Formats: sequence, C-alpha cells, structure tokens
Amino acid sequence: MLSTFRMAATISAKWRLSSSTWLNLSQNFNPKFRAQRCHRSFFLPAFAANHSCRRHFPPKPSSFPMAMANFSSAVSARRARLRGVIFDMDGTLTVPVIDFAAMYKSVLGDEDYARIKSLNPSGIDILHIIQSWAPEKQRRAYEVIADFERQGIERLQIMPGAAELCTFLDSKNIRRGLITRNVKEAVDIFHQRFGWTFHPALSREFGSYKPNPAPLLHICSSWDVLPNQVIMVGDSLKDDIGCGKQAGAFTCLLDETGRYNSEHYANTDLEPDFKASTLGEVLHLLKANFELVP
Repeated sequence: MLSTFRMAATISAKWRLSSSTWLNLSQNFNPKFRAQRCHRSFFLPAFAANHSCRRHFPPKPSSFPMAMANFSSAVSARRARLRGVIFDMDGTLTVPVIDFAAMYKSVLGDEDYARIKSLNPSGIDILHIIQSWAPEKQRRAYEVIADFERQGIERLQIMPGAAELCTFLDSKNIRRGLITRNVKEAVDIFHQRFGWTFHPALSREFGSYKPNPAPLLHICSSWDVLPNQVIMVGDSLKDDIGCGKQAGAFTCLLDETGRYNSEHYANTDLEPDFKASTLGEVLHLLKANFELVP
C-alpha cells in the first residue's frame, strides 16, 4: 500500500511540473505575453528570439513529438490577424535618393543642424520645426525642401522586392496603403512608374504627417479595420515607427544598412515590433508571424 501511495505522489508531482512547463510555454506563444517578453524576429518565433525566452523551451522536444505538434498548432492559432499593410514611400518602397542631412543643413544652417540633431537622437522633424517660423522664412525653407524632393523624383527607383511583396499581399487580399511626408506629385509619379496603386496614399497635403498617428488612423477608418490589425512598414524610426506606435499598430523598421544598430540610437524610447533589412524579409516575417485574413 505504501508503494502505491509513493507512485501516486510521483505521478502527481510530474503532472504539476508538466502543467507549470506548459504555462511558461503558453506565455511565449501568446502574442500579448510575447510582445512584452521578447523582441520579435522576422525569421524566428518569439520564444527563440533570445536566451530569456529559449530557457522555457523543453530540453528534449524529440521525446514528445505529439506535444510539439500541439505547440505548433497553438502558435498558428494565436498569431495576430493582419488585414492591411501601410508603407512609407521614400527609402521603403523606393530606393533612398534624397540626402536628408544635406537638406536639413540647407534649411537650418550647419550650427543649428548640429545642435538640433544632438537633442533628437531618433531624427529631426524638419516640417514640425518649420511650422513655428515666420511666413517668409517658412516659404524659403519649403522651396529648399521642394528642390531636394524634385531631384529625388528625377532619380526615383523602385526598391528591390517591392513588386514581389505587393504580389504576395494581393494574393492574400491584404490591403495596401501609403503614408509619406513627400508631396502628392511624388506619389503620383511613383504610382505611374511602379504600376501598383496604394490606397489610400496620403502625402504631405493631408495636413497631418508622421509621426502624428492621424494619417494611419485615417487609413484604418477608411478600411474599417482596427489599428492593431495593420502593420506600418518604414525606414524611419522617428517618423514611421513613431506613427505606428502612437496609433496602436504593429511596426516594422526597414534598416538596409544597419544604421539603427549604432549606439547613437541606443537611448531612444522607440522599439519596432520587427526589424528587416530587405522587403523580402518583410514578406517572410508577415508569413511567419501573422494570420493574413482580409
């Protein structure tokens, strides 16, 4: 009889351990816990993205294949629904050709540029700065900006992987929108040369511009979707990620050169949900992390 009680106690202890292990694992698979615990990666599930999450993964998955199959089903079942993708234009859908540092120096002057840049590690909001200037000074500043933008339009090139990404989204009936701080003329030329239409496509003329979340919220309203059902994709931490975060959307930072890995951006409060170096990687992270349901 004593042996029977010992066996029962052993089974009970093992069951409790299994329940505890499952609780830890289920937190990793739940997007709400996952967003808090791990930085999501375009090619790995959240629980494998860093050591703090990997430690909850069972040490010998091959010893219980049926359980692993159930875990895989849980990941798939709990992926967030994605109904739309909103893109930045310059440096995201088009190859970056505008020298923004040169443009800011031309508008602000070298001394003010250096001072303002040191106070804004995530980037300079030149349009916001100009708004506080006197009308004549504003006019001259906008002329300088427009000249840089015209030069950019003349050299406009479509970003590699953009067509493939749009084809994939169309195959899933996922909406495509665009938000740019550039002018409508640039958006029109982009549409003509690219052959793909983004709707709505909001330019500077919309009145509110990134990082203000108003353009993104306007697109969500026109699509009749919730902000947490879309993702903002762009190459600016301050403008694109800031806009998406304030609106409550998912965010993906396109960082081709790895510039945001530098210590210069280490103290910013903005952290994208995803990071990719190419639009091809963006395509893969959408497949891996979301249920693409229109």
